[in-house]
Amino acid sequence: MAHGKRFKTAIDKIDRTKAYNLEEAVKLIKETATAKFDETIEIAMNLGVDPRHADQMVRGVCELPKGSGRTLRVAVFAKDDKAEEAKAAGADVVGAEELVEEVQKGNINFDRCIATPDMMPLVGRLGKVLGPRGMMPNPKVGTVTPNVGEAVKSAKGGAVEFRVEKAGVIHAGVGKASFSEADLVENIRAFISAVSKAKPTGAKGTFMKQVALSSTMGPGVKVEVSSAS
Repeated sequence: MAHGKRFKTAIDKIDRTKAYNLEEAVKLIKETATAKFDETIEIAMNLGVDPRHADQMVRGVCELPKGSGRTLRVAVFAKDDKAEEAKAAGADVVGAEELVEEVQKGNINFDRCIATPDMMPLVGRLGKVLGPRGMMPNPKVGTVTPNVGEAVKSAKGGAVEFRVEKAGVIHAGVGKASFSEADLVENIRAFISAVSKAKPTGAKGTFMKQVALSSTMGPGVKVEVSSAS
């Protein structure tokens, strides 16, 4: 794949054989995020797990202290008082049976969904639609909860869900290129801490093998794991 002049200029600033400490890596990522839009800063973590085994699955949620920089559209499956609570908290889409029907038709105009426990028998029908998109409500990440108001505010405020992929890799956005270096470092440390706390019982040996940062259109920068923990 041929890279453009902007990418080649960015990559020349990075020693691809070196792992940088977190502060240096963040500085480099900000310097090389030169696209005409506010690029997302992304983290990729290679973990010592095999998620095909149930006792090695890594999944959770992280509250980014400085927010994600994204404006998420949040849907809530709820009825009556809980539906009103969700609307008051800023949910973009709220409904019950009628919302389930819309999603079954493929009308998914939201980025994250939350459900009250009593709605899960209905929402369970949407597994084939929402599951592949990683949007199925799950109590382990706080998206199946009676406290829908808190969950909506959390999602809007910068809560990031994570789930390990088949190759043992976790990807997530941890801020924007416009964030200060200090804010990005704080978000990244919070995210790495959340993943560390989600270490499964079946993980053996080194859990966190490699960490790298990149911007949406920029090259990757390896990070010293010890400096980021």
